[in-house]
Amino acid sequence: MTPLLLGLIGLALALPVPALLARTAWPMLVPRAGIVLWQSFALAAVLAISGAALSTALWLVTHDELTWWRVALHLTIMAIGVLVWARFWWAAWTVYRETQARRRRQRALVDLLGEADGMAPALRILQEQTPIAYCVPGIASPRIVVSQGTIARLSADEYAAVLEHERAHVRRRHDLVLEAFTVLHRAFPRFLRTDAPLVQSQIMVELLADDVARRSFGEAPVAGALVALAGSPTPAGALGVGGAASVRMSRLQQTDPRHPWASVAAYAISAVVLIAPTVLLAVPWMLHAWHTLRT
Repeated sequence: MTPLLLGLIGLALALPVPALLARTAWPMLVPRAGIVLWQSFALAAVLAISGAALSTALWLVTHDELTWWRVALHLTIMAIGVLVWARFWWAAWTVYRETQARRRRQRALVDLLGEADGMAPALRILQEQTPIAYCVPGIASPRIVVSQGTIARLSADEYAAVLEHERAHVRRRHDLVLEAFTVLHRAFPRFLRTDAPLVQSQIMVELLADDVARRSFGEAPVAGALVALAGSPTPAGALGVGGAASVRMSRLQQTDPRHPWASVAAYAISAVVLIAPTVLLAVPWMLHAWHTLRT
């Protein structure tokens, strides 16, 4: 029974539960806690499926009554677990390799086409009238990229808010958050996953960067820059300022964006999702399996 329950929990956390959560708006009220909530769902799904595969392997070894349908069911559960675990490590490697290669190309391109700013070594200014603002994250050599069109369209405070927004992405390594979601997303086959955690996490990191810029420059410059740059193009893998404008404007209109009870709820649900299957299912089963093997 334990392998089946863990398998069902893993599949539920991979697809139907995130799909239902994506229909609610409250995680967007607390983006930091919301990111933790989404990550807990994705990680718990991988752990539950892995636990199902391990427990079914031991069940096949220790159980006395092995009917064909039980063997077929447990082999199916084990196969899904092995598939998810293999895809997880393959996704971790491919995401790392793709991300590093993409950022090297992007940095080389903006260094070639952009003009360096002597006051801000990481800043590159493109001679382009289309409004553009994004960052290419990295530990040693990040880049913040803006165009002449962006500088011409924004006021001084709005431009400063945009730079602070992008610096927040770089300093707080929001790119690592998105990469983790990408790995967890790719771990499951397409028919067993939803895009909701990855999509909402992309919005939430923008909300977090907006909060940093708002604390430094106020709501009006951030909102003005967002209106001016809404829909501006961003290269794949970069973090741009122009996405999810409607959600971000709604948050900027709130006089106090803090929602302590929503944060408490998100963190509490995250803890329950990660801990409960282990405490209620995995640990008792492991103790039972250990006792069975010893006797």
